Amino acid sequence: MKKIAFLAALLAACATMGRAQESRQDISLSAFGLVEPFMASSTTVQVNSTPAYGGLLSYRFMLTPTSALEANYGMTYENKIGYFANPNHYNILTRTQEISGAFVKSFVYKNLNPFAEAGPAAIIFLPIINSGTQNIDAKQQTEVGGLFGGGIAYELSPSYDLRVEYRGWLVKVPTFGISQLSTNRWYWISAPSIGVAYHF
Repeated sequence: MKKIAFLAALLAACATMGRAQESRQDISLSAFGLVEPFMASSTTVQVNSTPAYGGLLSYRFMLTPTSALEANYGMTYENKIGYFANPNHYNILTRTQEISGAFVKSFVYKNLNPFAEAGPAAIIFLPIINSGTQNIDAKQQTEVGGLFGGGIAYELSPSYDLRVEYRGWLVKVPTFGISQLSTNRWYWISAPSIGVAYHF
């Protein structure tokens, strides 16, 4: 009986040690693009923008071998958001920041690991006050919305993988604190990314 108890304890200890050696976390650095759609309100305000490019830092903690919690921080360099509020036209140069969290569900197929994710996001629109911004009253604005996405991680080695992903933000169209630019609409911002993840 003592031998059976000893073997059971030994097996439990080995299982615990094996689990401790699994990669439970990863950190990734990605480049991403930001594409905001044309948006027209029910009034006279129309909004369009140029693409933006930036960097994304992500951290994942594995809850199980196929599910994880993720935290993200991203920032773009700059893009131009244009507002047409009849008869006036305003351009606002903007840096956009993302702070988000998500639940990630993965599927394992040899070296390919497709995944899907969703969660809350805070999107911070930062106006750049210079000659490219035509309304000096523009103020920083934070909008709370949702992050949704999916992609594929390709395992390069046990420690690294290449991660390609389509990400989207559902968020209210910013006004930068200027009431005449209000559309009272939500829009879908596309933020595709590609990067490398390190598992530890």
